[in-house]
Amino acid sequence: MREEEDEYRPTIKELPASDRPRERLLLVGPQALNTAELLAIVLRTGVGGENAVRLAERLLASYGGLGGLARSGVNQLMQEKGLGEAKVAQIKASMELSRRLTLEGEDVRPQITSPQDAANLVVGEMAFLEQEHLRAILLDTRHRVLEIVTVSVGGLNTAGVRMGDLFREAVRSNASALIAVHNHPSGDPTPSAQDVAITRKMVEAGELLGVKVLDHLVIGRGRWVSLKERGLGF
Repeated sequence: MREEEDEYRPTIKELPASDRPRERLLLVGPQALNTAELLAIVLRTGVGGENAVRLAERLLASYGGLGGLARSGVNQLMQEKGLGEAKVAQIKASMELSRRLTLEGEDVRPQITSPQDAANLVVGEMAFLEQEHLRAILLDTRHRVLEIVTVSVGGLNTAGVRMGDLFREAVRSNASALIAVHNHPSGDPTPSAQDVAITRKMVEAGELLGVKVLDHLVIGRGRWVSLKERGLGF
């Protein structure tokens, strides 16, 4: 009975060509794909009732994004359902290529020139997290991305978010600015009163510490909101 009630999820091959990650990449370019879709291309196939995109989304959610996957060990990854030696090797090889590309020069770092640029970095993975995650996109003086760090996991409220936790990583990375990002597991990115209050505290703390808070994004399912654009907390 349970199997009959489960939602049917088509395989990648059963999807229309315009929805298949590999075909979309070749048609419109890699920048148009979200992180889960790019990882799905690396994985190539899914596992029992879970296509490659769903498998990628699950892994990104479980490990808190690409950074968590990169830091995980081979043995740890091989305990995951659907990951064998081949898929783990593919993941680790792609992560190492990315790391080496970053080391070749600073110019390969993404530069944030708009809220859309920032959202593109995180929306693919954060939209599917089951808990609220607060992350910080750390930027240098030219607003190039230094790294993306997870600050806290769990309910986001004024009592639970310590400004020290948010800015500690910024100071460690010598960041001159940051963009705060958190998700709403409900899928609705409408900022709450708490979100606005926290944003105001972030901006004030940043002014004291010399780290400018450029924006605070709320990520939902397929949608996101910039509090800076709406004039909330800034």
